[in-house]
Amino acid sequence: MTEHAVVIAGGGPTGLMLAGELALAGVDVAIVERRASQDLPGSRAGGLHSRTIEVLDQRGIADRFLSEGQVVQVASFGSTRFDISDFPTRHPYALGLWQKQIERILAGWVGELLVTFYRGREVSGFAQDDTGVDVQVSGGQGLRAQYLVGCDGGRSLVRKTAGIEFPGWDPTTSALLAEVEMTEEPELGTRHTSSGMHALGKVEYEIKDGEVVYEKGGTVRVMLTESQVRTSEPTLRDLSEGLIAVYGTDYGVHSPTWITRFTDMTRQAADYRERRVLLAGDAAHVHSPVGGQGLNTGVQDSVNLGWKLAQVVKGISPESLLDTYHAERHPVGARVLRNTMAQVALMRVDDRIEALRDTVSELLSMDEPRKRFAAMMSGLDIHYDLGEGHPLLGRRMPDLDVITPGGTVRVFTLLHDPRAVLLCLGKPPGFDISPWAERVLAIDATYDGNWELPALGQVPAPAAVLIRPDGYVAWVGDGTDSGLDEALITWCGSI
Repeated sequence: MTEHAVVIAGGGPTGLMLAGELALAGVDVAIVERRASQDLPGSRAGGLHSRTIEVLDQRGIADRFLSEGQVVQVASFGSTRFDISDFPTRHPYALGLWQKQIERILAGWVGELLVTFYRGREVSGFAQDDTGVDVQVSGGQGLRAQYLVGCDGGRSLVRKTAGIEFPGWDPTTSALLAEVEMTEEPELGTRHTSSGMHALGKVEYEIKDGEVVYEKGGTVRVMLTESQVRTSEPTLRDLSEGLIAVYGTDYGVHSPTWITRFTDMTRQAADYRERRVLLAGDAAHVHSPVGGQGLNTGVQDSVNLGWKLAQVVKGISPESLLDTYHAERHPVGARVLRNTMAQVALMRVDDRIEALRDTVSELLSMDEPRKRFAAMMSGLDIHYDLGEGHPLLGRRMPDLDVITPGGTVRVFTLLHDPRAVLLCLGKPPGFDISPWAERVLAIDATYDGNWELPALGQVPAPAAVLIRPDGYVAWVGDGTDSGLDEALITWCGSI
């Protein structure tokens, strides 16, 4: 039986990001992925939100994605789009980039690290005990791990085998999504009928002056809202009939790259951890794809979990640190579920819903509601409950240009290695953190600009901050070391 510290079931964006986080921390990690390669048929999810770009920037790999994607203002709530170009972040936008490209870039990064892949295989079962998990892999291979993480999607075998409940709401609507060839040139754009919204677009496109420009010919991306809820595996005939119902023709549809059916089924794991088994991404939460939040939430799950799991595996922190993963990420997931349900309701075809949609759009056109909802949809307002105190506590650390004795440094560059940073601003305070010297990077610096957070606005300048490896502020100093040791023990391990 082959041993690893952590085995990850599933090598999509969530599993890849988690593997990268663990490998950066020096943890022996393996991915079990059913696909023989990272190739993904079709486009799938279509982009990265601002906060996800930031966490990639924290690890020094954001440019890999930015160089291939399209910077766009597409954050939205229902049918209302938001411009976040005035937000205080280096990335006040979304990035248009298909999931197959996101996965390829992530896999390239992970391939530079010490990660073992078991491709063309699936986790078929497991049994856990007090010291680890015996993982059965299709093909007869057995693996032994200290921890198993299910990143294996909404139908997660890991979640089901662990006996974790998945409460929520059954679907009320379904839609077909496909990439196909057509003998006739289709009518591109969106169309609304009594069954809902439909859209036809080209896989290959350019964005010019903020507008999507399609070339003639090429693969067509189809989205059709169905008049009745269906959950079976879709066929080309289903797609053809759906096109005829909406457009009066199927445009000679043929040669599908892929066809899938998605619904607004909304469910969340009751627990993100069952002893030595954890869940992340779609294995922990499923919802309508409206707003493009699924992939982004999964990647951010991994960034929250990775460094915590690494510290527990390495004996730096007690196992109880893993409880903070559920405590912090479950409310984030629950909020995504609620906002997607609200958006689906607003998209229904009904005169009264139309009136409500107009009212919501009017409200969201006002500056204060726009900032609040846009910060929510972009992930920039995430706030972990770390207790009362400074507004920065539990929120993302702004990527400031701070002045150090060695020159000007971006804060995010200090987070390229997944370890905590103690940033002391102003006069050197003389904090003694020598017991944590190998786990915490201490930096003396100054910063003369305003401190500003999305949606909240300006906040008081702190004297010092302890930044967790995931970029969230764990402690804010007032010029003394009050509470610092407690925060270091909680997040960086005991002495």
